[in-house]
Amino acid sequence: MSNAQTEQVAEKIRELERIGDQTDTREILALARKQAIERKYEDYVIVDADCHHMETASWKDILKYVEDPVIRQQALDFQARVTSPHYGLIDPLAYHQDAGGRIRHQRHQGWSESGEDADVHRDIVQIRRSLECLGIDYSVLFPTRMLALGMNPQIEMEVLMGRAYNRWMVDEVLPGDDRIKSLLYLPFSAPDAALRTIEEFSDKPGVIGFLVTSVRNTPVHDDRYMKIYAALEERGLPLAFHGGYSWHDPSMAQFDRFIGVHALGFVFWPMVHVINWVIHGIPERFPNLDVIWLEAGLAWAVFLMERLDGEYMKRISEAPLLKKKPSEYIREMYFTTQPLEMDNLKALELNLEMLNAETQVLYASDWPHWDFDLPSTIFDLPFLSDQARRNILGETAMKLFKLEKPRKKIIPADN
Repeated sequence: MSNAQTEQVAEKIRELERIGDQTDTREILALARKQAIERKYEDYVIVDADCHHMETASWKDILKYVEDPVIRQQALDFQARVTSPHYGLIDPLAYHQDAGGRIRHQRHQGWSESGEDADVHRDIVQIRRSLECLGIDYSVLFPTRMLALGMNPQIEMEVLMGRAYNRWMVDEVLPGDDRIKSLLYLPFSAPDAALRTIEEFSDKPGVIGFLVTSVRNTPVHDDRYMKIYAALEERGLPLAFHGGYSWHDPSMAQFDRFIGVHALGFVFWPMVHVINWVIHGIPERFPNLDVIWLEAGLAWAVFLMERLDGEYMKRISEAPLLKKKPSEYIREMYFTTQPLEMDNLKALELNLEMLNAETQVLYASDWPHWDFDLPSTIFDLPFLSDQARRNILGETAMKLFKLEKPRKKIIPADN
């Protein structure tokens, strides 16, 4: 390379600033935007079935929606005196995800990021920017710290905080952009309150179903939940279980490194719930209820299919409601991709095949978490047909969530 060429290359190279609290989303996702342009994502419908925001950045605003006046006043007074912890929430030990500061977790990202329009909520600004950079048409938005709320020993706190969040979401976030959707928080520890949530919020704009935080010790086959499943099936709305972890659980307390908790936690509770869901015949009782398993990857489900089939064939009498093997019911469920296990592409191809990926698997980014997956994780898989790629990236989600044809997306060029 000549000196002149070297100088031209040097002019195009710049030092990236360290990602901090005020780093612009578009700066963080600059390479993602480049991928979106190169792969012509404008020709694809892409739905992100699992996108997050840091709801605690707006916690004081959310607390204003708490219905109990005593708890509301106590919570607001508490937040006025201290900045952390956030009133009503169980600390999910999220600070361990920073890996000693070497990985910038989402708990910092964007807290000070501002928008061009002062009247637009910061979360809407951030999501719009991520949509445009990632080449996504719709984002299904979830909270972050609230994913541990199901372990709160005060059941009324899950009800109050979950309901306050839902009201805040439908009032202040979802109306801001029709590309933002949500599966609203379901206070699963209190079945009557969960049913009330479905009845009140199911027809709100932007609400496409309801979410259970899977980190909880409540069995999904409890008879009190049957009215919840019936209400969702009647309305044609899906029920999603979002993975998570808790180092406080006795089974997880055996780990002395966070890597163990993170590796097992996100699949442990989904496995417990799927086993109970299938063995107790809930798919037979509610055959038209769609169930989604979020943020646990795919490999665990394939393992469970094999394991459960072997057990079932030896003990059929213990699952009298079943009319087919457990794996056949699991294949009818929906699974999101993130975190996609990609170290062995042959294994991944088999996992996708066994889960009927072309009709049952949904792309998810998990943005802005540190381990998020770009759409290219699906787009670049060499063994997918174009139709399978299109279905996983968004067309299956469009049908499942009954979404309207998206507006033409514009992926902004790099500045």
